[in-house]
Amino acid sequence: MIGIIGAMALEVENLVKELENKREEQVGGIRFYLGLLAGKEVVLAVCGVGKCFAAICAQTMILTYCPECVINIGVAGALHPELQVGDMAIAVSAVQHDMDTSPIGDPLGLISGINLVELPCDQALCEKIAECAGALGYRTMTGIVASGDQFVADIEKKQWIAKTFGAIDCEMEGAAIVQTCYQSGVPCGVIRSISDSLTGNGMDFESFKHLAASHSTAVVKALLEAL
Repeated sequence: MIGIIGAMALEVENLVKELENKREEQVGGIRFYLGLLAGKEVVLAVCGVGKCFAAICAQTMILTYCPECVINIGVAGALHPELQVGDMAIAVSAVQHDMDTSPIGDPLGLISGINLVELPCDQALCEKIAECAGALGYRTMTGIVASGDQFVADIEKKQWIAKTFGAIDCEMEGAAIVQTCYQSGVPCGVIRSISDSLTGNGMDFESFKHLAASHSTAVVKALLEAL
């Protein structure tokens, strides 16, 4: 069983449509879609926007379905100048850019309790995702994804996140899912298709979110075939 989580319906709807032997279950207010995709048994869910929804969904999926790994797919804004709309950003680790206990002496982004700023993704899974994305002809970059409960459109804020955490892209769920998987001992990968460039002001997202989502779903299908 492989778990797949997207924040918005557009990020998983194409995968749901292609499920064989599809069935639906609702657990804790979350609708899960189960079936076969590319010959693999999968469970898919739309978690909702933001870190709290993402963590709830990931933990519920793990406890209910015991996936061997969890893949978080979706779109993101570029923080690296070389990432353009439609490119693929593959996370090697994730940070929470809005986590801040620095007034008591902690580094910015430190997650109390596990004492990490960078939450690690599964290295082998990351490499396999990047390989599949490259084979499809997408320009790819691996690096740190930054997550926070903010839609970051301001160029100065983007540059601050990139400089502070070394992140290549930012969104609103990945780090919460990675943290949940890390604490549960489940391998996790994060696939992000770039929907707006570093200099975009948020309008790129509305124009290109469907294109970006189609790219990330194509990569996850290729990944399933390769696993």
